[in-house]
Amino acid sequence: MNKISLLVTSLTVVVTSLVWHTGAAANAAQKAPNIVVFLVDDMGVMDTSVPFLTDEKGKPKRYPLNDYYRTPNMQRLAAQGVRFNNFYAMSVCSPTRISIMTGQNAARHHATNWINPRNDNRGPHGPPQWNWQGLKGSDVTLPRLLRKVGYQTIHVGKGHFGPDGTEGSEPLNLGFDVNVGGASFGAPGSYYGEDNYGLGTKRAHHAVPHLKQYHGSDTFLTEAITLEAKKRVSDSVLKRKPFYLYMSHYAVHGPFHSDPRFADHYKDSGKPKNAQAFATLIEGMDKSLGDLLDHFDALGVSENTLVFFVGDNGSDAPLGHQHAVACAAPLRGKKGAHYEGGMRVPFIAAWAKQSENNKHQKQLGISPGTLQTQVAAVQDLYPTIARLTGAKSPDGHAVDGVDLGKLLTAQPDASRDEVFLMHYPHSPHRSNYFTTYRDGDWKVIYHYIPSKGSEGGHYQLYNLASDPFESTNLADTEPAVLKEMVGKLKSGLEAHQALYPVSPDDGKTPLLPVIP
Repeated sequence: MNKISLLVTSLTVVVTSLVWHTGAAANAAQKAPNIVVFLVDDMGVMDTSVPFLTDEKGKPKRYPLNDYYRTPNMQRLAAQGVRFNNFYAMSVCSPTRISIMTGQNAARHHATNWINPRNDNRGPHGPPQWNWQGLKGSDVTLPRLLRKVGYQTIHVGKGHFGPDGTEGSEPLNLGFDVNVGGASFGAPGSYYGEDNYGLGTKRAHHAVPHLKQYHGSDTFLTEAITLEAKKRVSDSVLKRKPFYLYMSHYAVHGPFHSDPRFADHYKDSGKPKNAQAFATLIEGMDKSLGDLLDHFDALGVSENTLVFFVGDNGSDAPLGHQHAVACAAPLRGKKGAHYEGGMRVPFIAAWAKQSENNKHQKQLGISPGTLQTQVAAVQDLYPTIARLTGAKSPDGHAVDGVDLGKLLTAQPDASRDEVFLMHYPHSPHRSNYFTTYRDGDWKVIYHYIPSKGSEGGHYQLYNLASDPFESTNLADTEPAVLKEMVGKLKSGLEAHQALYPVSPDDGKTPLLPVIP
């Protein structure tokens, strides 16, 4: 351990001993639970030793990637709670992050692409009116709701809610009381403290802010923001305030800088160097999760703390082609793609410590080691957390998310529709100008502008029950199903007041889905 990390750890131990009695007392009397959203950048459902996919009997099934990655603390969290194997995010990062903040599908909030901090990146034929500005200070956000009901709202890590110079580039404008590390960009300048996290390098425009005390040290970025998160949680406990911790890791986004703490675990794996570095980022993120769980326990607040672990889009592991079965094997595709590997993400919900006598856990009992197979998505976090905390979403704010309450108990919820809409009217990226729509076992992909070599032309159709890995396009052999699914896709976009790509011919005419 380096000197700075050792000093911070030593100070943390002293502070922890001072606040433990405060925390234990607060734990018994606290009227609302602490909430943690532990968000990992570019982490897909297969980037973990926890098996999320299931066999034909609905039991978790391990695949080779589950044996490659090391995530013992994810295993620990899953053993304490419920994991979802059909949980979705938008296929790129900013849309997901704004959906968590607002409870809205990206098709509605119109931030449908990752937000380039310096240039409008709608693409040649993207909708001119898309929400490149991202979140604004006047927008309804989850942390703002929570602050109104007495929460200390803490942002640590990646922001990426708006471009340079806008209100959304600073999380303090969006309802957070504390911001450590959040800015307009999505990728760090560097993960290395020796590089000052990018400051003074050719990537200085992406230098992670607020971490000067670690500059010049060998403190890896993942470790630095974890130490900062622990300090901010301790402050909240001392104030006897419930906390909302939005722990938003820059990991495991590129650049693929190897975390030296874990490099030896992968050096003989036979994987390319970038893939080895990616695995170290995964393991470092997992250590952060374990450190936070241990910290909650040391503060005496674990029983009152509900943790939501989630990825922000599909995997970006440097393993194979974006539309192949490779980085998310056996799923097809990766971050940005229209396949399941581009938008299926890990999701775990668990109390940091199980207690049958805790009043909050009596209201939301999460059975340890359980699995939920129903479809859910990132926008569902907003209404779920609002209900659990007593926060009220204002009238007039459209919420697309649906409360996860019953699903968190690992029970089926017949009142929920088994649907997910993902709208990406942009390019250039791994998939360009597409919308996907899942309804039950069926999934349709609509391509607005065919690109050279694009598979399936305008339509792709898959039955995820019989073909979970999207190997056989049924668009030609199931015309009735295709027509019904494209009709539902179109209706879903209209209900969300979606924006569309524009015609390459005149650059103005919106390209609407065409029902076959």
